[in-house]
Amino acid sequence: MSQINSMKLIPALVLAAFSGAANASGFQLLEQNASGISSAYAGSAAVAENASTIYFNPAGMTQLQTHEVSAGVAAVGPTFKFHNQGSSVGAFATAGEGGNAGGWSAIPNGYVSWALNKDVYVGVGFSAPFGLKTEYDKPWLGAAQATMFEIKTYNINPSIAYRVNDKVSLGAGLNWQRVEATYERQASIGAGAATPIKLGLDDDAWGWNVGALFTLSPSTKVGVSYRSTIQYHTEGRLDVANGGPSSADAKADLKLPDTFIMSVTQKLSDRWEMLGDVSWTGWSSIPKVDIMNVTTGSSTPVQTLETDFRDTWRVALGGNYKYNDAWKLKFGMAYDQTPVKRPENRLVSLPDNDRVWFSFGTQWVVDKASRLDLGLTYIVIKDSKIDNDQGTVAAPLRGRVTGEYTGNIWLLGAQYSMSF
Repeated sequence: MSQINSMKLIPALVLAAFSGAANASGFQLLEQNASGISSAYAGSAAVAENASTIYFNPAGMTQLQTHEVSAGVAAVGPTFKFHNQGSSVGAFATAGEGGNAGGWSAIPNGYVSWALNKDVYVGVGFSAPFGLKTEYDKPWLGAAQATMFEIKTYNINPSIAYRVNDKVSLGAGLNWQRVEATYERQASIGAGAATPIKLGLDDDAWGWNVGALFTLSPSTKVGVSYRSTIQYHTEGRLDVANGGPSSADAKADLKLPDTFIMSVTQKLSDRWEMLGDVSWTGWSSIPKVDIMNVTTGSSTPVQTLETDFRDTWRVALGGNYKYNDAWKLKFGMAYDQTPVKRPENRLVSLPDNDRVWFSFGTQWVVDKASRLDLGLTYIVIKDSKIDNDQGTVAAPLRGRVTGEYTGNIWLLGAQYSMSF
């Protein structure tokens, strides 16, 4: 297969390479700490209970001890099962429904903060804001559209916070973020034969975040935070096996969404505390993806992918109950919208829909300087209709995948936090 013909296969791949199945809507990951899993991340920008506030609201560092360290891991186990309802997949005609397209992944995080003086704090965090993986078992009727997808991001977030007075704190940070995406599918080469093709893209870029924390009273805190979009100019290679390997260069620009959070914490008594959260994600930053032919250097896209994502809202409500000086019980619920508007836009690599969180966990005060958080969440995903027709004149062999996905997600998390 020639390089020029190889490049024509790229449009079917690139969007899916940025459309993995993650615990939050779209392919966003909320597990920037494990301590928030117990309360469905309600109050995330106002809690400031350990150094992971660097991610959710850097202004919260002013609520911490002189030196703090927090590290954790979240295990994410999505299940996505396809049920065929009349797909027409041409050369890939098969009854296979692909099994469970989800699978378990581990998401680590780590944060350090320290006070330069009584009013100025600095810190740095490591996290993974977007990612996860979908992979189908064989046989799979949608193999021409996707067989495997994986996206990973790495985010390093140096931050600073300033206590203006007892009522107001401000914070800001820079974000160096790297994205790595791998995608595989099958392409027909005629006479019922198929060949695997693999696309790999990567890039790194900079973004920023700001936040403010308001202590309205000894029992009430309000936090607001904003994280910027991050513009990627990804480059990579498309490898095609067809009686011998061939490859071509590819590139695509992508702007990952910005987010805004408004949170509140309210102490009701010495034992009870309520948490609330409203957040917005600007998924409309991805209205389309232009695929460029690096080999020819043409200024005209090989193809424009009309993603038509919409902005989304998430609402969470949670609570903490202090059982005694050593143990705190935590719980929460959340509703999270999907950026996918309609079945025609839903991809086999993004079987995403609106979801509801049910969360529970505990915090153990090990001693005066350290705490251990353990959390469990079950996420119910609304059944996802799909009617993705890629059997057009331009792409006659990718077929039309029609059916419904059922799915759910389990989250397990542990976070250890220490002050000194």
